[in-house]
Amino acid sequence: MNLLPAIDLMGGEVVRLRRGLATEKTVYSSDPVAFAKKWEDSGADWLHIVDLDAAFCGEPKNLDAIEKICVSVNIPCELGGGMRNFENVSAAFAAGVSRVIVGTKACESPDYIAELCAEFGSARVAVGIDANNGKVAVKGWTETTGTLASDLALAVQAAGAGTIIYTDIATDGMLTGPNFPELEKLLKILSCNLIASGGVSSADDVRNLAKMHGLHGTIIGKALYDGQITGNLRALIA
Repeated sequence: MNLLPAIDLMGGEVVRLRRGLATEKTVYSSDPVAFAKKWEDSGADWLHIVDLDAAFCGEPKNLDAIEKICVSVNIPCELGGGMRNFENVSAAFAAGVSRVIVGTKACESPDYIAELCAEFGSARVAVGIDANNGKVAVKGWTETTGTLASDLALAVQAAGAGTIIYTDIATDGMLTGPNFPELEKLLKILSCNLIASGGVSSADDVRNLAKMHGLHGTIIGKALYDGQITGNLRALIA
C-alpha cells in the first residue's frame, strides 16, 4: 500500500483544515519545501498536495510553491484543487506534478475525465470523491450534491480514471479513524486504484488500512503534523 503524506497549501503556507472549513485552519509552516523533504525522508511513496485556494476559487494560486516542492523531492507528487479546465491541468503538469486530481468538474461532467484521460493518460488522472453522508461534496466541500459517491466512482472509472481518492468529510482532520465500511463498499465495486483519505489518527489505522485487500494507498495528514504518527512510515506496514 502506498503512503501519501498530505501538504495542503493556502496562501503559500502549509495548513490543515478541520472538515474542510477555511474557518477551522491551523497553520504549520511557511516553508512547504521543508515539509516535502521531511515526508520524503520519512519514507513516503508520493506527496499529496492540495491547493486549497484553488479548491475554493477554481483557479491555481500556489503553483510557485508546488513547482518548488516537485523539484526538491525525488518521489512523485499529485495535485488537487482547481483542476476544472485543461489550462489548469496543463499548468499543474508544467509545474512538475505526476498526477492531477479532479473533484468538482468530475461530478459535473464525467466526459471531462474521459477527455483528460485521452489527452494525458489514465495513469495521470485521479478523481477525488469527497463524501458527506455518502453524497458527493464539491467546490472545496462548500456544496453537497445529490449524487451518491458510489455512483460517481463507477462513472469516472468507466470514463477512464486510473485512480479514485475517497475522502470522508466527517472524518477529515478529526483524527477519528477512517470510514472503513465505505471503503469496503468501494473496493467491492471498483477495479481502478482506490486511495483512502481522511481520519487516519494512528499507526494502527495505517496498519488496518494496509490489511484491506486491494487498497492502493492512504493519505495521511493531521496525524503526521500533530505527531500522532512518527518515525519511518514504511516501518508501519513492513
